[in-house]
Amino acid sequence: MRFLLINPTAPYWQVKCGTSPRKSTQIFRFSMLSSLYVAAAAPPGFDTAIVDEEVEPIDFKDDADIVGISYMTFNAPRAYEIADRFRSRGKTVIVGGYHPTMMPEEAAGHADAVCIGEAESNLPQMIDDFLHRRLQKFYRNAPCDLRNLPVPDRRLIKGGMYAPVDTVQATRGCPNGCSFCSIAAFFDHKFRARPVDQVIDELAPLSRYLLFMDDNLTSDPEYAKELFGAMIPLRKRWFSQCSVKIAYDDELLRLAVASGCRGLFLGLESLSDKNLQKWNKIQNNVRDYEWAVRKLHAAGIGVIAGIVFGYDADSMETFPKTLDFLLRCNVDALQATILTPFPGTPLYREMLGQGRITDNDWAHYDFRHVVFEPKGMSHDELRNGHDWVLDRFYARPTVGKRIWNEWRYLDLPTILKVTIPLNLSYRSRLRTDGTIASPLR
Repeated sequence: MRFLLINPTAPYWQVKCGTSPRKSTQIFRFSMLSSLYVAAAAPPGFDTAIVDEEVEPIDFKDDADIVGISYMTFNAPRAYEIADRFRSRGKTVIVGGYHPTMMPEEAAGHADAVCIGEAESNLPQMIDDFLHRRLQKFYRNAPCDLRNLPVPDRRLIKGGMYAPVDTVQATRGCPNGCSFCSIAAFFDHKFRARPVDQVIDELAPLSRYLLFMDDNLTSDPEYAKELFGAMIPLRKRWFSQCSVKIAYDDELLRLAVASGCRGLFLGLESLSDKNLQKWNKIQNNVRDYEWAVRKLHAAGIGVIAGIVFGYDADSMETFPKTLDFLLRCNVDALQATILTPFPGTPLYREMLGQGRITDNDWAHYDFRHVVFEPKGMSHDELRNGHDWVLDRFYARPTVGKRIWNEWRYLDLPTILKVTIPLNLSYRSRLRTDGTIASPLR
């Protein structure tokens, strides 16, 4: 039996017949771990193949017995197009991921079955029902037991097409209640962790450079300390995302560095305390941001800042104020997004109830379009301000100055292998998708 697992992508990143993946943005292609876990959940006897549209075109003549499609909200229109084409050939299509979990009825209009929640606890039953001709429309089981998580077969993805780093996962979910976060909504604001010894056994034979795909690796500081302590003898170099609270725990930070941490994504989100409070992101204190970034730099850790523009306390003054902070702190890379009320989140329900959702085209829920009515500015002002910050942050002279300053706190391999490629790739990606450069009005 053949199981074809497809990851759709936006039109401007699709690899079509006769084209090749973009080398300039290869560093962003690293998140196939979720598909590998889905493949690992398939029962024995299934020949599983993974097709990533950013790497290769879809063969719609593929003779798979089951076609699985995993997608996020902005990929939903493309996912439905793919599903409809395969179903028109009589193929059985199952779907899963963030968007189908939040909008199962919608997804069911384009699929034979919908996986709601994690695949590991649903897929075996879905396939068994398919084999016995009793496939149901919806499958929703309890979260899987991370103590028995199968080790993914990384040979299923095409080598050389992704960032030169192995991806791993020690934990899932986040206990915080941020109202805009689809991750927290998907995992019902719960945090789970794998046994440390199982994580160590998995990552030990992997390459020296690792990327933890955890949503918030340090949610449980005591677990993180145990993990980092066990990693020290392995002499890895790793990167992940976590809360800014790591800066407040000296022991946790020391163990992170000793275990090989060289870069962290921090969801700073906003320089407005009002925004953070309304989002219920109570773990962040704006007054400590600069101190926290400088403390991580002093420990030899690069910082990628996540910033969200457009909530109610933001105004046109927000953009230059934020850029000034980012440059003053020499933040090593920036992921700036436009606030997006994803279905299933408290923010979506809030804005829907207020009549502020102005765009129901899921393809625009990509962090680049304004899909709601802002309070402190117009649609165009929000979009242009967001683009202006990214344009200035990734301008060539600014990137050059940032890299020069990094010599004071980052080691040479991190600069050469990570921060330089990351900055240049962000610049290329933002030019490709049309974000750079729009004037600030």
